Amino acid sequence: MVAGLALVLAGCATGQTANQSKDKNKGDDKAGLAQGLDPAANRDPFPSRYKPAASGVVALTGATVLTGTGQRIDNGTVILRDGKIEAVGASLPVPAGATVVDATGRYITPGVIDMHSHLGVYAAPAVQAHSDGNDATDPNTAQVWSEHSVWPQDPGFERALRGGVTTLQILPGSANLFGGRSVTLKNVPARNVQEMKFPGAPYGLKMACGENPKRVYGSKGRAPASRMSNVAGYRKAWIEAADYRRKWDAYYDKQKKGDAGDPPKRDLQLDTLAGVLRGDILVQNHCYRADEMSVMLDIAKEFGYSIKAFHHATEAYKIPDLLKAGDTCIATWAHWWGFKMESYDGVPANAAIVHAAGACAVIHSDDETLIQHLNKETAQALAEGRYLGLDIKDEEAITWITANPAKAIGVLDKTGTLEPGKMADVVVWNGNPFSIYTLADLVYIDGVLMHDRARPPAEPRSDFELGQSGADIFKAGVK
Repeated sequence: MVAGLALVLAGCATGQTANQSKDKNKGDDKAGLAQGLDPAANRDPFPSRYKPAASGVVALTGATVLTGTGQRIDNGTVILRDGKIEAVGASLPVPAGATVVDATGRYITPGVIDMHSHLGVYAAPAVQAHSDGNDATDPNTAQVWSEHSVWPQDPGFERALRGGVTTLQILPGSANLFGGRSVTLKNVPARNVQEMKFPGAPYGLKMACGENPKRVYGSKGRAPASRMSNVAGYRKAWIEAADYRRKWDAYYDKQKKGDAGDPPKRDLQLDTLAGVLRGDILVQNHCYRADEMSVMLDIAKEFGYSIKAFHHATEAYKIPDLLKAGDTCIATWAHWWGFKMESYDGVPANAAIVHAAGACAVIHSDDETLIQHLNKETAQALAEGRYLGLDIKDEEAITWITANPAKAIGVLDKTGTLEPGKMADVVVWNGNPFSIYTLADLVYIDGVLMHDRARPPAEPRSDFELGQSGADIFKAGVK
């Protein structure tokens, strides 16, 4: 049960009624018989029901604005209206009737985006009952969807909000060659995952190379037990997916001519892989070493898909030219290295070197604590780059946790920068976001104030965050 139920309900969308759903298919018996058998019949079987609460006009004035487009605006004003960014500029006139927030001496940025999170699928407290992120039963589990494990009441979501995080990509774990689909969420209180789903965000496919799959399955005495077996597993799966796609495309061609016959047998695993080959699902690839990233890029070329991002990518600094050529981002940390062999040759300036070479760098968390401090992790990577003599400005580095992750998960047209018409996902910081002392004062999601550091009682809280005393448990009759 989430405290502040009015806030939850205001932030959640209303779905179709049962009668509306029935009316939609009334009289279409043929379509009803085929329902669920054709992957194209319903591309979105678990639709977003997210709908932001009503918001008026807000003017944030007098701040240093880092827009996420590489621009810095001093004495800037950001105007929010009806959940969208209306205007951004220096000393803009304030609209009549606007709620004015004096942000003099503070910084404003787009909302922070974490493109590698396991909140909800590895929920707090970290007990086996909440371990739902890895289905380590087969090297290929492309058929599983992380959203079906997400627990919206994970207290980690609220803690991330206090760190300025407004959007998250929730990924399955990395035990398998193909781990399943990711889902992108708005960081709002909700009763179910559909009420958090980012409207219109594409799905991702989590893949993993290197040590993890070969360790998990090699220890079971089965393939893949080596890196060469990993690669054979990817290629075998893509061959099957290409053949599956070919069969469905042939069926659709016949259908257009009125001679379709029975459709091919649907396969949930191959649905996901065929979605990648069609360009509808974005590949998010766990991979550390430069040589393995190079191999994965070649596999992508062989089968005609692209890799949106390599996750962790501690050796990306060795191949920025290949990343730039493939328009492939990296999502990494600053000082996480050496915790296993494939991470041993990491350098703290990794993101800065990739950025300076003209490729796309992202700072991610992969951790329920780090997600609360992504601005500080970015500051470390930025400082390491500057130590090497790389001239990277604050207004560029902020893209590592705003615009670039938005690009990598396919939502840059909707969020990630402070530009007119985009979602009003905004953070007001009490100082430079790249200072160790800086905290998020205000966090807006679609123009709705979701976090106010000066008014903590107004923030969303769950019973699972507050906890229970022994007396409370006794009174509840729990034995």
